Amino acid sequence: MKAVSSSYMSRLLPLRLPRVCVAVIGAGPAEIVEKAEALARDNTFLEFRLDYLPKPALALPRIKKFLEYHPHVIVVATCRRAANGGKFRGSIAAELDLLAKAAALGCQLIDIELQTAKHCKPEQIERLRSKAVLILSHHDFRATARLEQTLEEMVKVPADYYKIVGTAKSLYDNVEMMKLLEKKGDQHSLIGLCMGEQGLISRVLGLRAGSAFTFAALSADEKTAPGQVTAQELRSTYRVEQVDAATRVYGVVGDPVSHSLSPVIMNAALRRENVNGVYLALHAKSLKDLLACVRDIPIHGLSVTMPYKQEIVEYLDNTDTHTGKLGACNTVVRGQDGKLYGFNTDIAGVVRPLEQRLPLERAKILVVGAGGAARAAVFGLKERGGDISIVNRSAARAQKLARQAKVKIVKRADLKKLSFDVIINTTPVGMGNTRESPLHDYEINAKFVFDMVYDPIETHLLRLAKQRGASVIPGIEMFVQQAARQFEIWTGKPAPGDEMLRVVLLALQERSAARAKGESAGK
Repeated sequence: MKAVSSSYMSRLLPLRLPRVCVAVIGAGPAEIVEKAEALARDNTFLEFRLDYLPKPALALPRIKKFLEYHPHVIVVATCRRAANGGKFRGSIAAELDLLAKAAALGCQLIDIELQTAKHCKPEQIERLRSKAVLILSHHDFRATARLEQTLEEMVKVPADYYKIVGTAKSLYDNVEMMKLLEKKGDQHSLIGLCMGEQGLISRVLGLRAGSAFTFAALSADEKTAPGQVTAQELRSTYRVEQVDAATRVYGVVGDPVSHSLSPVIMNAALRRENVNGVYLALHAKSLKDLLACVRDIPIHGLSVTMPYKQEIVEYLDNTDTHTGKLGACNTVVRGQDGKLYGFNTDIAGVVRPLEQRLPLERAKILVVGAGGAARAAVFGLKERGGDISIVNRSAARAQKLARQAKVKIVKRADLKKLSFDVIINTTPVGMGNTRESPLHDYEINAKFVFDMVYDPIETHLLRLAKQRGASVIPGIEMFVQQAARQFEIWTGKPAPGDEMLRVVLLALQERSAARAKGESAGK
């Protein structure tokens, strides 16, 4: 009769299981349950990682009380052995005994590894299933491979859910995982995702491909698997519970890309304008990998960052004039016909903040740097009639850009006796800290100083400029303006600029506070 009950539960649970299961860890029984108590109101699906506890059996009485007080909360009990990527050092028998006791106390689901199940007799598995819904899991910490063969091996063991977790070594590994979910999801109750930074796609889109649910961390410091995303990020930033078959996928592509605030700003814009879309960070090690995902997911729009702005141009079917002039693309749209169209919104990011403050025609503008960002500034402001000069550490690069754009070069030594309407820093000097500046204070002779570096909000260059009496324009304005133009290109809607600025300011303040906390802890 109990086996029938388990089967009945396995049919009911997929209908009422939340889409996000939050993994809970702690240094001891009191801590793990205290965290669960704090989560219980807003998170009704939790995983107790008993293997993180030095003596997991001591937590069982507290977990029993927790479940009695919170009957609406669904709990997965997991005690993964070290041999399978967990922290439990005990035997298989000890693992099974612990999970059986957790089930008897009220944990509705228990998770055991395929490797553990292989050492069990069929009657042991059935006894477990009579007490709770069984998740049979397999984790590959090296790759995402042999997915169908692994599932074939797993289904030989009777279970209510089959959980397959790989490690994404490429973006396309996520596609392989989602193809498995789509192909086999009608035959079995599956949970599928990829670990690692490149596995984000599967954590957000796996649900619509057929994964019964996904896992999330309580905080960035409490991840139970590489690349795990916090529950707050999954719900607030990626709106994972609203993702469906009609959701359009956008993303920022680069190498690296983990530092990018584009997912924060773009998902906020999509949410504010009620666009059924989600925007992901795509860490691509090659364009071939990325373009395969664009085709098969499919991805409808891309923000392109270094090092692919120039390289991607040859793969585009058509481009705007700015992309052609700069030889660089930062915005891609995938048309309904599957063709890729390229745009460059960096120029808008430079021009819009400046034209709100002064007439650009005949304005004397100094551009510091000669890289990709400098090209956008030079060509964009030259179009508006600006009188442009370039200063750069490498004379050869400056000469090449000046020749192409038909603008002037100035020597660094001459800056102290020259004055400008605007000085624009297009170099990365000052990024991530407040101690470096591309110019000395005596070289800053301008009405406006515009720093394209947006993290930190106030760079050392901007502080020096204020001391010299200049008005300053933080890089966050360029970041928001170029992103706003991308949003308009993708959706055809006016961008919610104020909301985009608000969320990115908040994100930068949080990042700055975390950085300061880390520096303080390191002292």
